[in-house]
Amino acid sequence: MENWQNEGKTTMEPLHDSELDQFDLRILEILRHEGRISVTELAARVGLSKTPCQVRMKRLIDTGYIEGFKAILNPQKLGLDHVAFAEVKLSDTREEALNAFNAAVRKIPEVEECHMIAGRFDYLLKVRTPNIRRYRHVLGEKISSLPFVANTSTNVVMQSIKENWN
Repeated sequence: MENWQNEGKTTMEPLHDSELDQFDLRILEILRHEGRISVTELAARVGLSKTPCQVRMKRLIDTGYIEGFKAILNPQKLGLDHVAFAEVKLSDTREEALNAFNAAVRKIPEVEECHMIAGRFDYLLKVRTPNIRRYRHVLGEKISSLPFVANTSTNVVMQSIKENWN
């Protein structure tokens, strides 16, 4: 998606020209927060009738603005209270090495997010586990054995203030 920022607040207003109009942007904004809203309710809130709203939603899905719908689970209820960010430095950053690392890290279910970083390390991984003991196992047995990993450094989350793109 495009970079949507306005004075430090996340909005659904693109910074540059787009094929999206105000109806499309409003549909995206509502669905972003209320993915289970009925099409009838969505249409009413956007100011369209049901059929044009459905057509717009289908177009937004088909063109990749909407990638899917999912349930947001409560990690604490599932016993996944421990969050750590692992900084990963690779021994090789040529394209073949990056591709090998990328493919392998996608297979680790405890890694919620993986971002390539420009800075003192190469990747930042968000890892969610039930406890520090399980994190230590994931780091030592899974992350550290990924292709081309030279070293890692961990930052443990003490409290999550805001998560998700809401």
